[in-house]
Amino acid sequence: MATTSMTTTSRALALVLLSSCCLLVAVDAAYAKKPNLSKNDFLSCLAAGIPARQLYAKGSPSYGSVLTSTIRNLRYLSSKTCNPLYIVTPTDVRHIQVAVSCGRRHNVRIRVRSGGHDYEGLSYRSEIPEPFAIVDLVNMRNVTVDGKARTAWVESGAQIGELYYGISKASPTLAFPAGVCPTIGVGGHFSGGGFGMLLRKFGLASDNVLDVKVVDANGKVQDRKSMGEDYLWAVRGGGGESFGIVVSWKLRLLPVPATVTVIQMPKMVNEGAVDLLTKWQSLAPTFPEDLMIRVMAQAQKAVFEGLYLGTCDALLPLVTSRFPELGVNRSHCNEMSWVQSIAFIHLGKNATVKDILNRTSSIRAFGKYKSDYVTQPLSKATWDTIYKDWFSKPGSGIMIMDPYGATISKPGEADTPFPHRKGMLYNIQYITFWFGEGAPAEAPIKWIRDFYAFMEPYVTKNPRQAYVNYRDLDLGVNAVEAGANVSSYKAGKVWGEKYFKGNFERLARTKAKVDPTDFFRNEQSIPPLLA
Repeated sequence: MATTSMTTTSRALALVLLSSCCLLVAVDAAYAKKPNLSKNDFLSCLAAGIPARQLYAKGSPSYGSVLTSTIRNLRYLSSKTCNPLYIVTPTDVRHIQVAVSCGRRHNVRIRVRSGGHDYEGLSYRSEIPEPFAIVDLVNMRNVTVDGKARTAWVESGAQIGELYYGISKASPTLAFPAGVCPTIGVGGHFSGGGFGMLLRKFGLASDNVLDVKVVDANGKVQDRKSMGEDYLWAVRGGGGESFGIVVSWKLRLLPVPATVTVIQMPKMVNEGAVDLLTKWQSLAPTFPEDLMIRVMAQAQKAVFEGLYLGTCDALLPLVTSRFPELGVNRSHCNEMSWVQSIAFIHLGKNATVKDILNRTSSIRAFGKYKSDYVTQPLSKATWDTIYKDWFSKPGSGIMIMDPYGATISKPGEADTPFPHRKGMLYNIQYITFWFGEGAPAEAPIKWIRDFYAFMEPYVTKNPRQAYVNYRDLDLGVNAVEAGANVSSYKAGKVWGEKYFKGNFERLARTKAKVDPTDFFRNEQSIPPLLA
């Protein structure tokens, strides 16, 4: 890509890394003295059941470092951001129960942070001024793998890199189908569905959740046996922070071969990128389930990145017969174990497996994100326009396209809250970002919103669908009904049916059963549909 500065080059590199969806500052544990508390206030209620060293009030010495520790989008480090009054860092489910009970008693709402990747920052900030606290699950990260049973329990504070590493230590031929970026938190990712390079083979992360432990709005611990069918259905893909705090997840682990193959094929527009992308749209969803080829398009380039569950010898006849124009040969094959592919794809060829345990992010950027779904291929002329007009505009970003088909497309639309199944060719994630404190946001944000408007004729309609894990407040926000103090179902439908289609109503009815007072509430939480 032609550039005139190192800044442009680093921006392009970071866009590719951020496409995978992606600071843990050490907490000053020495600050453990109990503050001077008045009786019957929220903090004294917390301190009665949670060690003081795990509580951080606004203004305490370590509050700032704990708050910013996993803020991934620097837009929300602004002094204008509405931050929590308190941060709770539990180490035990009982601490979470205390936080919920105290919050209800003292009218302090609870938001939950697992990895900090919420694109709109709703796990740690509020759009409107109101008293709230964060339950930050950073200290609840246990991963327990039963290789013989092919199951694992993982706590919501773990990042998926920690989960992948734990699975690989138990068996090099077991895997789990979650995201590409190792620093994504388990709790939010699984709550919204969660997918990565194994989506065509094994579907969503939430499709492979067998059981959960949840602290509900009454502070009680629920699991599959106690919670009922609707509640379990809702937490497996209905979005985070609506139905309680999922403490841990029981997962079905899946078999993978000892050797997988990764290919990365960058193609410039003058090398036929547009023709390749035009063909890829219809072809990629029809590949055998063992092959996933996604595309990252930006500037004058398209990168075709593939994971094949098998050896190069098995891959080459398949890809050369089905997609000869891509030009894959043996020199493009990178053979490795499945867990090594996690590090390779996200961090590069020199990364080691242990690098996926790093909880910090090397990219510090301000960003805006959107998403779409495609059921009919875009024409070559449309792609020509995208490259010629849109990728050349100031603030232009990247399109990440993940092909569907095979296993992710098999369940019925209402089988899980995630409705984007049969007939979907691919998902689009739009990303734009900018660097530096106080850097102008006008051009990048204008670009992504204008480009999103341009794409309207070419994507799903009635509703125009979106992926809940690519959170986007431009789609709409909740409104609290006057006198009721609960979120409006009518206002919620505006954004909710874009994420969940017809499943939004069942989610709202379930919300009314398990949290009728709307205690777990944010700008895009599921509203209760009360009788």
